[in-house]
Amino acid sequence: MQFKELAAGGRDELDYQKLAFDYTRHPDQDVSHPVRRPVVVVGAGPVGLALAIDLAQREIPVVLLDNDNTLSTGSRAICFAKRTLEIFDRLGCGDRMVDKGVSWNVGKVFFKEEEVYSFDLLPETGYSRPAFVNLQQYYVEGYLAQRAAQLPLIDLRWKNNVTGVAQHDDHVVLTVETPDGSYELEADYVAACDGGRSAVRKLIGQESKGRTFRDRFLIADVKMKHEAPTERWFWFDPVFHPNQSVLLHRQPDDVWRIDFQLGWDADPEEEKKPENIIPRVKALLEHSTMKDAEFELEWASVYTFSCLRMEHFRHGRVIFAGDSAHGVSPFGARGANSGVQDAENLAWKLAAVVTKMAPDALLDTYADEREYAADENIRNSTRATDFITPKSDISRLFRDAVLELSKSQPFARTLVNSGRLSVPATFHGSALNTADAESFLGCMVPGAAAADAPIIRADGSNGWLLRELAQGFTILLAAGPAANSLTRRIQDLDLKGMSLKVLRIATGSGIGEADLTDADGLLTQRYDLRPDTAYLLRPDQHVCARWRQPSADQIHQALMRALAIN
Repeated sequence: MQFKELAAGGRDELDYQKLAFDYTRHPDQDVSHPVRRPVVVVGAGPVGLALAIDLAQREIPVVLLDNDNTLSTGSRAICFAKRTLEIFDRLGCGDRMVDKGVSWNVGKVFFKEEEVYSFDLLPETGYSRPAFVNLQQYYVEGYLAQRAAQLPLIDLRWKNNVTGVAQHDDHVVLTVETPDGSYELEADYVAACDGGRSAVRKLIGQESKGRTFRDRFLIADVKMKHEAPTERWFWFDPVFHPNQSVLLHRQPDDVWRIDFQLGWDADPEEEKKPENIIPRVKALLEHSTMKDAEFELEWASVYTFSCLRMEHFRHGRVIFAGDSAHGVSPFGARGANSGVQDAENLAWKLAAVVTKMAPDALLDTYADEREYAADENIRNSTRATDFITPKSDISRLFRDAVLELSKSQPFARTLVNSGRLSVPATFHGSALNTADAESFLGCMVPGAAAADAPIIRADGSNGWLLRELAQGFTILLAAGPAANSLTRRIQDLDLKGMSLKVLRIATGSGIGEADLTDADGLLTQRYDLRPDTAYLLRPDQHVCARWRQPSADQIHQALMRALAIN
């Protein structure tokens, strides 16, 4: 299939697991000297595709290289968090993800044969997206690829394998191997999104370090029709799989994902055989509400996982994102979600640097912020894995006592760890933040990802806050006595070409003109708004400053700081 054939959209009749894209010889392969491109992204998985789309939407031409010509095989990453879905909304494919996916907020934890407790990851209303959507990775890649095919600034080249990286002061030279031989390609910047076995990482002599867990897990995707609730079920030491753990998730197309802990001594090849998988699945169903369900095995894999990362995510003009930069255990759904959030953080900064709106130093803040986020993910994943797979008799005794107590004692439930599920990192110490000078309530601190809330537009239509934000910077300004005059002063600022959108918010006070109205008070509550309160949001929708009644000069200074301009 030609890549551009995907651009028509829809097309869910396609078998995304079997799509194969045509290799096409590119004119860059027929020139005497390498062609220079602003950005080359290596790897067309979810992270590389998201980064390329984001750059293209910011009017940055991008070359996307992939050493293969297919999408992922099997379900792989399936849990996509609310923040990631909000990013997909901005990239133009969020609705497709949610419409196809299985939405869920509730998880249940079992110990042996009893339900210990349940939890709700989104207990309050007023968000446009659910806590999580389960969707096979091949759909996510397929929908992102279809969106990318609609953007003429994305040049996606299949079967283009990077085999050499040479860095210079002002550019990078890539050697690219194709079915027609090799060629060279220059880039101002290279983003390596080529996965846990990153070729780019090896080519520049770097490695990821960390901890590998001495355990093995079987993933089994089974197809069966059953109306069980759409929830995350996790068993510790179930009778149908004693001394181990099991995780069950529902996916689209009547596919169910089951993770069986196997132990370090398990033979991966033996465990993947249908005659060994099917009895395990039957035993699970027999001890659940699905005992009468008929199923067939669709896909299986055995994995061992690690929690590790590169020491530095930036190496000159080569920048790493996603699994090429860091890896975590699957418990908590922190891998693909953190990778897409890497891409969002990097895209606006690369665009600002490439267009000379910001200095090269802005890219250092990508590394600082996302290394911090990776450490947070690794810490949570390591703790979850240690609780799920205790490595000593004392550890197991402690874990089982916590699980027993959690049946009746709320305090014990805070100690149960079946995977602390993905949430966006808050960059408390980011150099791009302007520190609070006044008191605020709530969690919308500088560095936090902006919370969504329902709004009413000036024309009376209903909407959501995050979908009203600009591709550039946005000022959220609560309507008040000074809001209109401040808006005029902001419009008079010399922003050196920067994009800054002002959204005046009408709150319960009813003072002043407004672009949006707080539909039911949730926006006021979540942002602790008072008349004339202002928030400055970055292009990646993170808060970088807030004030009770700012001057235009304070806003200008915060903007310069957020762009790493001294």
